[in-house]
Amino acid sequence: MKLEEIRNIIDQIDSKILKLLNERMEQALLANKFKKAIEDTAREKEILEKIKHTPNLLLEPSFTEPLYKLIISWSKELQGRNYQVVGFQGEHGAYSEEAARRWNRELLTIPCTTFNGVFEGVTSGMFDYGIVPVENTLGGIVGPVNELLINTELVVVGAVDMPIHHNLMMLPGADHREIREVYSHTQALSQCRRFISRNNLVPVPFYDTAGAARMLTEMKPRQAACIASKLAAELYSLEILKENIEDSNINRTRFIILAKERKFDHGNKCSITFTTEHKSGTLFNTLEIFARAGINLTRIESIPTEPGQYSFLLDFDGSDSDPVVIDALKQAEGVTSGLKLLGCYNEIFVTEDMMKGEL
Repeated sequence: MKLEEIRNIIDQIDSKILKLLNERMEQALLANKFKKAIEDTAREKEILEKIKHTPNLLLEPSFTEPLYKLIISWSKELQGRNYQVVGFQGEHGAYSEEAARRWNRELLTIPCTTFNGVFEGVTSGMFDYGIVPVENTLGGIVGPVNELLINTELVVVGAVDMPIHHNLMMLPGADHREIREVYSHTQALSQCRRFISRNNLVPVPFYDTAGAARMLTEMKPRQAACIASKLAAELYSLEILKENIEDSNINRTRFIILAKERKFDHGNKCSITFTTEHKSGTLFNTLEIFARAGINLTRIESIPTEPGQYSFLLDFDGSDSDPVVIDALKQAEGVTSGLKLLGCYNEIFVTEDMMKGEL
């Protein structure tokens, strides 16, 4: 092995160390949501004792103890800044993270493995906000999220409608002619179906677009590429082979932001959920109320709850402080069961020109 090869390995290890340190700081910030005070001398002593008695041939206590004291000190520094945290499904570089930054760039973004983890994180108070995708112009609804919405006690406090551009990327220096498989989330794979077929690639579903990018960097599978965002390519040092490979140039995803309680007084859009009796005309009767009131419906989805029974998600333009909307909701309560206002909020429509700006 040559010196340059050894140094490349060292560089890769350094990159992993920095990523793990960042993840540790994220967890320290989440832990602070449940602590009564930042200072916790008993916990600090426990950590230092564990480090001291962990066998490491080349890492003596004279090195590890000062190192961990510095790590703990920086953790407390971050905890004292009182960051507002938003949870998203996936890894850093996911489209949900980009949407969160479009909504409020002051928020600290922290990844979750599952959509359910986002909902639970907000419910427990670990996250101040959560952001999840609900629908895409090519892939349709995001079923698991809609199923969680009909049962949640959380409030929708915002929404972002954003263009999605997929990119094919590979490890730097790899031979693109050898690529046979492409990894990504099932939604991204479905939105690039024609490109994948045209290039004779085998689609391999992965839990997240950015997660696929991270896996490519860490595992370095042969003959593999992934589909993800430009942000993911930047974060994981991947080379973009082809930009904008989605099947349609009108590829947009709508994201909603969740919180434990309402955060803003005014909004231009409302979301509700309800059920109806399983008989002819009941859904029509509900929708007719909004039509007579001149309220524009922007989304309606049916979610099966049990055989023959459905819950509905309905979005419409308007504010819950508008007398017309108030009256329509009151009438709708009379012909539905369990009608619940999920939230009244402002929706941000991100244009292509806005996408060119910095996050």
